[in-house]
Amino acid sequence: MPHTGETPGKGDYKCEECGQVLTLDEDKDRLPPCPECHKTQYEAV
Repeated sequence: MPHTGETPGKGDYKCEECGQVLTLDEDKDRLPPCPECHKTQYEAV
């Protein structure tokens, strides 16, 4: 389960709290806190 600050790779990640989906375009991109609810746990989708 990816968390804020990690670099899990390209792809889509859904916030476990509110369901907001973020897309990382580069392997070096870090997951930010969720822009909607500011939580830090995601799941790959």
